[in-house]
Amino acid sequence: MIRRVMAGMVAAVVLGGCGGSPLREPAPAPPPPPMSQTGEDACGASALADWQGREYRETLQARAAALSGASEVRVMRPGQGYTMDYRPQRLDLHLDASGRITRVDCG
Repeated sequence: MIRRVMAGMVAAVVLGGCGGSPLREPAPAPPPPPMSQTGEDACGASALADWQGREYRETLQARAAALSGASEVRVMRPGQGYTMDYRPQRLDLHLDASGRITRVDCG
């Protein structure tokens, strides 16, 4: 009987130490980086507004970069995976299932 009582007391002391420290408030998240001050057309997409409806060919990628002044051109096809990061100087060419350009924007 005494052994059971002693075992119960030892277990209570051991398990009592597992409680840890009291909960603390997490540190606040750092502020987000500032938005680009270069405007909505930092990639030069407006220079290619008339490309909507045009059939996309691989040779258009280099031409799009030259005409828009974009530092990078990304071709976005339906069902294709792509990153969601926003880069104002990147030109995005959105294509439909038939390979026609449906939208040109920065991103």
